[in-house]
Amino acid sequence: MLDREQVTAASRALVQHWRDGSKFDALETRLRPQSRADGYAVQAVLENQSLGKLFGWKIAATSEAGQKHINVAGPLAGRIMSDTVIADGGIASMKGNAMRVGEPEFCFRMGHDLAPRPTPYSVDEVLAAVDTLHPAIEIPDSRFTDFASAGEAQLIADNACAHLFVLGAATSANWRAMDLIEERPQITLRGERYLGHGKNVLGDPRVALAWLANELRGLGITLRTGEVVTTGTCHPPLPIQAGDHFAADFGALGKVSVRFA
Repeated sequence: MLDREQVTAASRALVQHWRDGSKFDALETRLRPQSRADGYAVQAVLENQSLGKLFGWKIAATSEAGQKHINVAGPLAGRIMSDTVIADGGIASMKGNAMRVGEPEFCFRMGHDLAPRPTPYSVDEVLAAVDTLHPAIEIPDSRFTDFASAGEAQLIADNACAHLFVLGAATSANWRAMDLIEERPQITLRGERYLGHGKNVLGDPRVALAWLANELRGLGITLRTGEVVTTGTCHPPLPIQAGDHFAADFGALGKVSVRFA
């Protein structure tokens, strides 16, 4: 288990690469997290070193394609900081982005706190605490040169590959009455059309949301009112490049887009 000095030093190294837009092979052996708990401890310090404030949470690897992309066996939670959020229809810089993929996602904004407690939250309890549902696009990246071999502990420390995030407007549709499992968002990129599927997100975006709430519960962290939770890609990560326009149409749930420069 890493001590406080090691956690801080590991976080400092990751933040420096984040700010420089540079990559490295791995954390020094003495600073390398060996467990999910170590990884989350390093990630928590990243929050204190960010130029922004905590905006919400992301889930990496909620789909089989996402898990294969970063070579992990299950989901990882990461922090979305306010300085990484891009307005809907805005421009995302490709500078320093080696992963170079875009991901269409279902995103929930919380209307009530979910504080840590001894027993897990049910899906219904978590949904009752939600205020709004939004279409979103995540643009992940890693500070590691070979993110596929970094391992889950280092990737959690690396903020679960959080990079940039685009939040669409809250839907006016009655999303609580919809079967999100069978929603099929349409993505347009370089003149091609791709079809996502709600079931790709841990089988159900609502289940993914509950997973995040319980992951934070286990870490002693409150999921707070106003924070967003983006639940993971509903389509295999799509390659992007400068000049691209990435648009995701979630039908009745709304649209969201971003350009890359």
